[in-house]
Amino acid sequence: MDAVRLDKWLWAARFFKTRGLATEAVAGGRVHLNGARVKPARDVRVGDTVTVNVGDVRWTVVVAELSDKRGPASIAANLYAETPESAAGRERHAAERRLARPLGTELGERPTKQARRQLDALRRRQG
Repeated sequence: MDAVRLDKWLWAARFFKTRGLATEAVAGGRVHLNGARVKPARDVRVGDTVTVNVGDVRWTVVVAELSDKRGPASIAANLYAETPESAAGRERHAAERRLARPLGTELGERPTKQARRQLDALRRRQG
């Protein structure tokens, strides 16, 4: 196998749960191949750099192997090698999320009706 469609490879590497989600992510600009925004049908080859944004998490990986079939997670992990900068960034982001206080913690254990309304308003402004 010389090349695989980008959306199939993302699905096989388990970045997305379904191929449809992978296609939407590529078409929506959340996936870049070698620094460029591409279409879902673009071919991926060994050695290409893929940047994937899944939620708040950004992965930068180098394609190590090709597959168009989804298999176990242990095999999927062999399809790519994450760059050291990406791994450090993900760990830093996870640590920041753990240390950040959740929205509304200053309202106490169980909010009153008024406090709950304040919390709902605060969440609406954040969203």
